[in-house]
Amino acid sequence: MKIMTKYSFLYDYAEGAHPEILKALTETNTIQQLGYGEDEYCLEAAKLIKNIFELPYAEIHFVSGGTQANMTVISSILKPYESVIAAQTGHIAVHEAGAIEFTGHKINTIKTPDGKLTPELIKPVLIEHYDEHMVVPKLVYISNSTELGTIYTKKDLKELSYFCKENNLMLFMDGARLGSSLTSKDQDLTPKNIKDFVDVFYIGGTKNGALAGEAIVLINDNLKEKFRYSMKQKGALLAKSRLFGVQFAVLFKNNLFFDLATYSNKLAYKFAEEITNLGYKFIAEPQTNIIFPVIPDKTVLKLEKKFMFYPWKKYDKNNTTIRLVTSWATKEEKIDEFLEILSKDSHNS
Repeated sequence: MKIMTKYSFLYDYAEGAHPEILKALTETNTIQQLGYGEDEYCLEAAKLIKNIFELPYAEIHFVSGGTQANMTVISSILKPYESVIAAQTGHIAVHEAGAIEFTGHKINTIKTPDGKLTPELIKPVLIEHYDEHMVVPKLVYISNSTELGTIYTKKDLKELSYFCKENNLMLFMDGARLGSSLTSKDQDLTPKNIKDFVDVFYIGGTKNGALAGEAIVLINDNLKEKFRYSMKQKGALLAKSRLFGVQFAVLFKNNLFFDLATYSNKLAYKFAEEITNLGYKFIAEPQTNIIFPVIPDKTVLKLEKKFMFYPWKKYDKNNTTIRLVTSWATKEEKIDEFLEILSKDSHNS
């Protein structure tokens, strides 16, 4: 068994689950329930989500993880000859081992400066695909927050939504880190606004205090029919879906979902502010709990002796962009230790 001996800023799921979730799972453990998402906990969680996001007619389905959510949603929406449009950095394009392509759908990737898609960036893809010898772009996939930690604001989504409707496209929002986006210092999008812009989205629990689990929210009525069949086919319709229901009920009962995301963002902002004060720059504006500072290679080697993080990519000959991620359970003193090493190297350079 591999045990971490260094403190991790690799991702926001290095820890287990919030104590309130573990407590609820233990307390409900021996209570018999129906299976496959028809238990009282899934029904309660769905009701809470519908109320908070003001979606009385939405369908809520719980699955185990983000890749499973993306694959199930996209494969159920698209016809065999239709494709999905995503940023080049999008999770479905980079980190899902070809799961979408495995279901028979091409991903039209677009290079972006900040991980975000815009109508102007999407237009050329539509122009390039014009006859029956090519796939038909039908779905736009976005992550909010993005893989670069940036966010889609209300204005961003309004523009994208209008463009999609004008061009007969559907809009799907990957919300693996939706909590971090909605609680960002730069965000004006609220839970109740989301229904005005997207056809389907999901709410991430795995990266915001849950043991595992994502809540798929189907808004467009045309996507609801026999969706559970797609879930079953993709191994997403679990007998013990109660495990997800219990967790999401806890997350949305007393604002815990948003409190945990706020804490995670708060520590990332401290990280970013101090790193900026030391004279380092970022490849993307720090807006959520994922930040990307550019650090000299010699300093990266020193930091790696005590901490775990992703060297994202080489910035230039002597510098590397690294990815730092804070979580609902990140210890602030560990950030201070990281910054101390960075400060010493900054002063010595």
